[in-house]
Amino acid sequence: MIQAIFFDRDGVLNEEVGYLYEVEKFKWIDGAHDAIKFCNERGILTIVVTNQSGIARGLYTAKEVEILHEFMQKSLLEVGAHIDAFYYCPHHPNFSGECDCRKPKPGMILQACQEFNINPAQSILFGDSERDIEAAKAAGLRDGIFFTGGNLLEAVKVHCTEGDS
Repeated sequence: MIQAIFFDRDGVLNEEVGYLYEVEKFKWIDGAHDAIKFCNERGILTIVVTNQSGIARGLYTAKEVEILHEFMQKSLLEVGAHIDAFYYCPHHPNFSGECDCRKPKPGMILQACQEFNINPAQSILFGDSERDIEAAKAAGLRDGIFFTGGNLLEAVKVHCTEGDS
């Protein structure tokens, strides 16, 4: 049984455009709406964990990230889906110093596990970089899935039914 799916944002839920904070540049990955709805319908928590070093770099503000996340949530609500929580790391070691939340460190995942009483061993993460997979391992998740593109719903279906009874 999968208890939660953690999703990296850029490159997994939406197309990678580099330092995304503008709603106008946001475009969902194929199958993302349906993947989240699939999880919602099965009682699987959906949580976004995303590094947003553009904040530390002064490229955009935390408020602009939150506005984008609100836009994502509204878009999902239109199809009867939702994300349970968004966590973002606003840091970068060269600009704001070290932190515990910037992936590959597991801080965002561990915080979500504590706040939502999630069992890491029953949870997985979909990411598009090695640091995402390392964060999943460091947090003790059941698996870190390297998403290389395609339809996100199909990838989620495969990993949400493996080993389940």
